[in-house]
Amino acid sequence: MSASTAAPASLSIASGPAWRSWIDARLAAFGDGMRRYGWVIRSVQWLIIAVYAVLVIVPALLPLPGNAAHIWTNLTLAAQFAFWGIWWPFVLLSMVLVGRAWCGILCPEGALSEFASRWSRGYAVPRWITWQGWPFLAFAGTTVYGQMTSVYGYPKPVLAVLGGSTLAAIVVGLLYGRNKRVWCRYLCPVNGVFAVLSKLAPISFQVDRAAWAASPKPARGSKAFNCAPLVPVKTMRGAGACHMCGRCSGHRGAVRLALRSPNHEIVHVAGTEPDLDQTVLILFGMLALAVGAFQWSASPWYVEAKQWAATWLIDHGITWPLEMSAPWFVLTNYPARNDVMTLLDGGLLLAYIGAATVILGLALSGIVALATLSLGGWSLRRFHHLTQTLIPVAGCGVFLGLSALTVTFLRGDGIVIPYVAEMRAGLLAGASLWSVWLAWRVAGLDVGGVRRAAAATCIAGAAALSVVNWVLMFWIW
Repeated sequence: MSASTAAPASLSIASGPAWRSWIDARLAAFGDGMRRYGWVIRSVQWLIIAVYAVLVIVPALLPLPGNAAHIWTNLTLAAQFAFWGIWWPFVLLSMVLVGRAWCGILCPEGALSEFASRWSRGYAVPRWITWQGWPFLAFAGTTVYGQMTSVYGYPKPVLAVLGGSTLAAIVVGLLYGRNKRVWCRYLCPVNGVFAVLSKLAPISFQVDRAAWAASPKPARGSKAFNCAPLVPVKTMRGAGACHMCGRCSGHRGAVRLALRSPNHEIVHVAGTEPDLDQTVLILFGMLALAVGAFQWSASPWYVEAKQWAATWLIDHGITWPLEMSAPWFVLTNYPARNDVMTLLDGGLLLAYIGAATVILGLALSGIVALATLSLGGWSLRRFHHLTQTLIPVAGCGVFLGLSALTVTFLRGDGIVIPYVAEMRAGLLAGASLWSVWLAWRVAGLDVGGVRRAAAATCIAGAAALSVVNWVLMFWIW
């Protein structure tokens, strides 16, 4: 649970049940250990950077693997599985379990950006970098571009997407901030998604404001900790921006790693910090655009649209969209693999994802608006707050979409994971119930009775709409 004016019970090791006090004491000690042994974390980061560089660069220089290649015998396939079968789905899962520990401890891009900023020109961060629309735009841009270039299946798009992002992170570090992660704070393509999902983490670094105010100020000249992701630690109430690096642990006797309820930040903090960019990211990004991006290749609607468009073009004597392609860095273009996207394919892909983004985003926005109105009139703050209750089902959908690649990679090598359908169904059901419970709790802050039930029912409808899209992809198509 996050800090407020009064110190939360979790910040006092002596309070609460004995098991809770014991766990909090161990977590606080672990956080202090992260601060004292920061050099170990930095060493691990450089090891990961080395592995990351090999997996990003080398496969792009090698010939494409043959049909007889396997994950454990071919570096290109091993890299694809590492990035898309393990890294991305389970990094997302880690956000829900341990917050943004990946960012602060393991992320090669963040480490390189901070390292480069040691020699930064120290320019002031311009307003265009701090624009609040970046979380959605960066997420949408990388997601759509990845689909256009088949980033999950070929190494050159991986080099373009991940390598390009890493290069941009280094350049930003060289230009702005000193020993800071300006890239991570504002421009990282997954910063917004990570910030949203980490709100559900059951552990976080928490600040006791009363202890902070009561503690003596550090002596002049004493070494202060460096918060690389530019978090205002003194006023920090949630886990969305914190990179869990441990550098602030124990500062002024007021910051420590501790347990909290996974529901606390959504219910008690999100409503006091209404956030339009997160609302757009959740409704139009994670619950809409991501669905279209994962769904289009399996959708019979896409196939029907392509057939209709091709017939119409041929009937009108227009054949170039069916014949022309583009370089691999614009559209998938691998003739040797019989995998080439024509301009028609690319245009319809963009249209499908765009339509899913607009239609689902507006539908979900309308449902959340109904939930807001059911609480007794329109309130933008309530609208933003109720949108936050959809984070569990939104995160679950993105995780399932990415983990489908895990299943596909393993199945291609003859490894079948049992009970996949049952696990997917269980995750979707559990995430939906979690979202409804959060909505019930949030609605209960303002009203009770029928109005509270109506708001929770609306959010249940939004969760059901999200689930239907994944049911179509996994069970019907």
